[in-house]
Amino acid sequence: MRAAIFLDRDGVINYDPGDYTKHVSEFHLLPTVLEALTVLKERGFEFVVITNQGGIAKGLYSHEDVAEIHEELQRVCTENGTPLLDLYYSPHHPNYGESLSRKPGSLMIERACARHGIDPARSWMVGDKERDLEAGRGAGVPGLLIPVNGSLLEATQHLPFTPEAEAHV
Repeated sequence: MRAAIFLDRDGVINYDPGDYTKHVSEFHLLPTVLEALTVLKERGFEFVVITNQGGIAKGLYSHEDVAEIHEELQRVCTENGTPLLDLYYSPHHPNYGESLSRKPGSLMIERACARHGIDPARSWMVGDKERDLEAGRGAGVPGLLIPVNGSLLEATQHLPFTPEAEAHV
């Protein structure tokens, strides 16, 4: 089974301005993200983005806007040699209805594990809010809390190698 790093998006991968990243023109990768993904790939991990996008429910932006941002993110990651295995987002917001897919619910992570043969116990959820880690725990994935807009490279430098990666070192 695969080992994955589940990554929250806003504040972990890209700069979180404090409200919503509504358009690709507002999407700016944080400085150490690509280097962190390279190091984590060398350690045997693959990558899945798990993100709440409640601004859709609020009418602030559309599914198409999210798709455009995710296409750009996938393009940059692929060019870096660290393509994303998948991206999941929840368009819901609790002010407009409940959903099991929205973090802290674990449904997005559970779907990714089932679809891609990911072993939750060998994977990590990296987020900048407690609800990110709660979503991971709900799916049996340990969590790593980092500061909003913090250094992904610094935060993940002590994550273990996967057994497959250790065999090749």
